[in-house]
Amino acid sequence: MTRVHKIVNLIGVPLPLVGLIAAIVLLWNRAIGPLELGLLIGLYMLTALGVTLGYHRMFTHRAFESSRTFRAIVAILGSMAVQGSVITWVADHRKHHTFTDQEGDPHSPHLAGPGFWGGVKGLWHAHVGWLFESVGTADRERFASDLLKDGVLRVIDKLFFVWVGLSFAIPFALGWLIGGGIAAALTALLWGGFVRVFLLHHVTWSINSVCHFFGRKRFAIED
Repeated sequence: MTRVHKIVNLIGVPLPLVGLIAAIVLLWNRAIGPLELGLLIGLYMLTALGVTLGYHRMFTHRAFESSRTFRAIVAILGSMAVQGSVITWVADHRKHHTFTDQEGDPHSPHLAGPGFWGGVKGLWHAHVGWLFESVGTADRERFASDLLKDGVLRVIDKLFFVWVGLSFAIPFALGWLIGGGIAAALTALLWGGFVRVFLLHHVTWSINSVCHFFGRKRFAIED
């Protein structure tokens, strides 16, 4: 992976945790209000749909087709989940399905060796460690050539950091407008921005780690 990927992830992975801790500390003097709760739930649902419906089902697996407008909207919402740009995310995920739990899988929990510590290291790698080692290393030409041919998605992909900024600017602005001041804006930013992203990150990452480590296959399929 590139140095830029590492630097971005060294900032982007722990920062939502810092925001969560700050939000919890602030609960000591003031319970979460309806504005913060509404922003947390509403923006979580929208950006989570961007990842699950857009990034995953529509772009990665091509499970359905839609209008160009809808494709652009869900690509932007997925970008606002702060899990990577649309084409890079899709390339990584298609590579994962090509090499599921084998050498080449960017985030398998089963390749760190046998025994208890092998399992612990594998879970760590699949959950968050891969973000500092193998994220963004999938060949986009090989695994996402169809998306690279889409001019709109290429622009959305290049503007990833704009969508990340918007993801935090929206709760801040709504907190200011509805709450009526900087204090309300900052509290809305914590819950609708940092706490939301923290929850989104770990729900998604747990699919890579927990859901690939525990349980058993119920069907005889290769994936």
